[in-house]
Amino acid sequence: MNFDFDADQVAFVARVREFLAEVREWPDADDIMCPERESDSILADTPARRAFNKELARRGYLGMSWPKEYGGQEKPGIYEYLLNEELSRVGAPLIGKGVGCVGQTLIRHGSDKLKAEFLPKILSADVEFALGYSEPHAGSDLASLRLRAERVEGGWMLNGQKMFTTSAHFADWYWLAARTDFDAPKHKGISLFLLPMDQEGITIQPIETMGEHVTNAVFLDNIFVPEDYLVGELNRGWPYICEALDYERFTFYTYSPLEEKLKVLKGLLGETKRNGERLDASTEVRHGLARLTADVQMAKMLQRRVIYASSQGRVPTIEAAMCKLYSTALHQKLADFAIDRLGADGLLHKADPDAPAGGKWEWSYRATALDTIGAGTSEVQKNIIARRELGLPLEF
Repeated sequence: MNFDFDADQVAFVARVREFLAEVREWPDADDIMCPERESDSILADTPARRAFNKELARRGYLGMSWPKEYGGQEKPGIYEYLLNEELSRVGAPLIGKGVGCVGQTLIRHGSDKLKAEFLPKILSADVEFALGYSEPHAGSDLASLRLRAERVEGGWMLNGQKMFTTSAHFADWYWLAARTDFDAPKHKGISLFLLPMDQEGITIQPIETMGEHVTNAVFLDNIFVPEDYLVGELNRGWPYICEALDYERFTFYTYSPLEEKLKVLKGLLGETKRNGERLDASTEVRHGLARLTADVQMAKMLQRRVIYASSQGRVPTIEAAMCKLYSTALHQKLADFAIDRLGADGLLHKADPDAPAGGKWEWSYRATALDTIGAGTSEVQKNIIARRELGLPLEF
């Protein structure tokens, strides 16, 4: 198993870094790349970020792994991972939902009509999607979703509620899971639909999380979806959702933010003094930093295993679950360690000019819990590993 990147991949990373250096000179660069204040840059919507996504499209960075017949370059998936590594390193918007979750699923399972309508728009960054999965009574047990899609003349009528739909407040289209067979086992009666977000009968209510991330509750009241906007086969939505989530875990949970956070933390503990002594002079702090350094390298290796599995033509379900479980817990571990060592100063909000590192660690302490929930909770990842890797029964 070789984790080294080949010459073309190394050159690709160099080109991306050169491009991002150019972006730093844009007048609105601070609205695009903002790791120091841990913004929602991967999820927020501003004119600057839309322009940035258009530039990614112009440079051919979207859909690199897609087949050429759909406008892609047929590059290995590692290129999309490497791109997201560099984007996340500087806090820029990531590629993922459109190119991966929606685009890859449409390529594999979508009708010719849906491919023709949406794939070109995804490649040109002319469309934004929201993913409608979770519901008030269907979070980790996603297959228990209740939103009803009832067949009517010419299509389907949808009624129900979705919860924690990120991007719903600015998305153009809704990628929605609904129950279409009410008598089938819960995993068998789910279908996927595409529907425009701007139609009457869709109500969006914002929800602000503890980490200042805005998500949404979405209510659908008699929303008609034409037959043509059913994705793939009827009642086959569950495996499509699982595929999309595997891709999300692979591309969104990158290694570089951990590396950057550790670098910032080491510098901060080295320059901060208490009772006239640097914080990193303490044996306890040094041992803790050594453990975190090893942990970050372990996260890197888990990411490389995901990349390797993908390069072998496999869907890296187990590897992605391990990586997501470990990496998101490590984000919390880093924040906990920072707050413990910085003391009361570490709890200062970013609005306070005296906040260490611009309030990065106070924010991180609150916000990193979300990472252990999105794209499948840590408990879900453990179940995936237990059942698919260890062969353990559903109940033990």
